[in-house]
Amino acid sequence: MQHETLTSSGSEPQATGAAVAAGAVLPPVPTAGSMPVTIIRRSRGLFDLNLPGLWAYRELLFFLIWRDIKVKYKQTVVGLLWVVLQPVATMLIFTIVFGRLAKLPTGGVPYPLFVFSGLLPWTLFAGGLAQVTASVVGNAGLISKVYFPRLIIPIASVIAGLVDFAVSLVVLGLLMAHYRYAPGLHALAIPFFILVAIGSALAAGIWLAMLNVRFRDVQYAIPFITQAWLFLTPVAYSSSIVPVRYRALMGVNPMTSVVEGFRWAFIGGSGPWGAKSFWLSLGMVGLILVSGILFFRRTEKTFADLI
Repeated sequence: MQHETLTSSGSEPQATGAAVAAGAVLPPVPTAGSMPVTIIRRSRGLFDLNLPGLWAYRELLFFLIWRDIKVKYKQTVVGLLWVVLQPVATMLIFTIVFGRLAKLPTGGVPYPLFVFSGLLPWTLFAGGLAQVTASVVGNAGLISKVYFPRLIIPIASVIAGLVDFAVSLVVLGLLMAHYRYAPGLHALAIPFFILVAIGSALAAGIWLAMLNVRFRDVQYAIPFITQAWLFLTPVAYSSSIVPVRYRALMGVNPMTSVVEGFRWAFIGGSGPWGAKSFWLSLGMVGLILVSGILFFRRTEKTFADLI
């Protein structure tokens, strides 16, 4: 949907005789000729993303982001500490199982640092995926009452997760200081991989959010999906241990490029740029995201009827 606001001037209403006699000054009453008129038009074409509409409602986007952050941490016992406990506990488990028992190679990097540098973008992705999937149904009251670009809702949900990411980033900094690792110039690529991680969560989450509108049990499958996806992503292990003939398949996973890119940006190494799976993974992020947004725009007009 697109909208535009038209305003036409009309004659101002006159104060009533009784009010004038009493000495009261009445404010002008809006009439049909002076009220702003909003015209909502149907989307034009398959590739109409309505970017001007998203920009016009940017204040609503900021409000929804702030609301999601406040709701998440309101009346919590440990608050932001839970953001630290979850990835740290996962890191300790992986260190014992894969680092000490399985003794997986890490290219000389201490295993706790190796795995946490992969868990950092993964946590951002997994949290964003869950929030985006439930976002449309969770805002049913807002969607069914007023018009605004519906794409704002999943975008706000995934951006709100950057607060958790920032807290976890401090933990990674402490680990790097403990093991005496300092990022080089390749750390300048970190903002790019943050965008790719957000894009991956938004890409997969939009498709799942549309399915969740029709089939409400989709949101209950998210924990299983993220758990299986975690072990298909080189978080706890290096992609170098995967046989060469299967590495191309890793590129089908959009998170492959995110995790390997983050790990390279923080702790260095040879870099993922020469791997075909890396570029294939980046391409999958773009393909899933663009197709998801286009399909979302085509189906958003039915959300109010289904939820």
